[in-house]
Amino acid sequence: MEAGHVAAILFIVFGALVILRIPVAFALGLACVPVFLIDDRLTPFLLMNEMFKSYNAFVLLAVPFFLMAANIMNSAGITDRLVQLARALVGHLPGGLGHINVVVSMLFAGISGSSTADAAGIGSLLIPQMKKQGFSPTFSVAVTACSSVMGVIIPPSILMVVWGGLMTVSIGGLFLAGVIPGMLVALSQMITVYVYAKIYDYPIYSRSSIKEAVIAILQATLPMMTPMIIVGGIVAGFFTPTEASVIAVIYSFILGLIIYRSITIIQVPKILYESARFAAISLFCVGTASAFGWLLAYYKIPLALVEFLKQFGAGPISTGLLVASAFLFIGMFIDAIPAIIILGTVLWPMAQFAGLHPIHFAIIVVISLAFGLVTPPYGLCLLISCAIGEVELKKALKDVAIILLPMLGVLMIVILFPDLILALPRWLMPKFVN
Repeated sequence: MEAGHVAAILFIVFGALVILRIPVAFALGLACVPVFLIDDRLTPFLLMNEMFKSYNAFVLLAVPFFLMAANIMNSAGITDRLVQLARALVGHLPGGLGHINVVVSMLFAGISGSSTADAAGIGSLLIPQMKKQGFSPTFSVAVTACSSVMGVIIPPSILMVVWGGLMTVSIGGLFLAGVIPGMLVALSQMITVYVYAKIYDYPIYSRSSIKEAVIAILQATLPMMTPMIIVGGIVAGFFTPTEASVIAVIYSFILGLIIYRSITIIQVPKILYESARFAAISLFCVGTASAFGWLLAYYKIPLALVEFLKQFGAGPISTGLLVASAFLFIGMFIDAIPAIIILGTVLWPMAQFAGLHPIHFAIIVVISLAFGLVTPPYGLCLLISCAIGEVELKKALKDVAIILLPMLGVLMIVILFPDLILALPRWLMPKFVN
């Protein structure tokens, strides 16, 4: 079979299964079966073989450990301390609680690496408070969902760990490259909150005194050490990303069990169970998506795509726009990890041909997929926030679209100015990032 025939079978069968509401992880595996049956050189047993081979990656151990660290931090009440710090920093701005929501998401992103943990932990705490203070329920849900996407952009990001492991890209470099885009996303959202607050006269907090600010900073110091330990340790070469994830878990347990004593031994089994459940969902997607991606590579579909696009003479900017468009679209329908494995392997040869830096390419992909967390029909963070705020999804879409518009501007900056994104990795990791 030719590359075009195989691509048509894979994507048509996969699309049909998704429309039939088959879970994406299963749809990816089932879409491979017809090709295995049609081609005499292949056997369905290869599906299981490729899945098991994909799990034989040491770096993937970081996924369950980072998820566990996020669950421990949520259970330990770390979010409350971050809220107090954010209130001391930005609570006096118009629409104070909206700004607090954004800043807390940015701070928590540096601890968890998971947008869903961000949406669930911060949403359950702040959405009821925002509604009580007179904020629109739809705006409360929208700003919580949109700010939670910083969890996959700001280090330590689980998506970056998966990307680095699969594409053999420096995870430390990816972490550093995510800092500036993450801060730009936070700034764009705070500007949107400010405009909303001026239009709808949303309430503000009184400015915190110096004493209150110092107390808030001191209370949040230990949790805020987490990203410094993780990212700093990886960049300095003290430990690998997987080892860093284990250290994050140990540090989180020390904070929750010993220092703050906000977690009891009785709660530990539940935390471990929830972490294992979420990790199993993510890693099963990795397995089936890897089998799907292996078929694409076996039939040289990425190379066929590159040959097709060569005739148009694609450059770095046009290729970056194409990559962003592709991931913005696919992120609306499937989870980010399988999207990376499927589409990343297809578009990476094209990005190489166009001269995109591997880290620049990865950051474009990660930010583009972040939009998928709040855009239907997938929109997992939006679904979580709507459930917490007791708001119908369709009613929140207008506010979500307004908040996402400035974020699209940030994505354009990332595409157009690669040197801005690569500045930190080149400065702090010159040996590994050219």
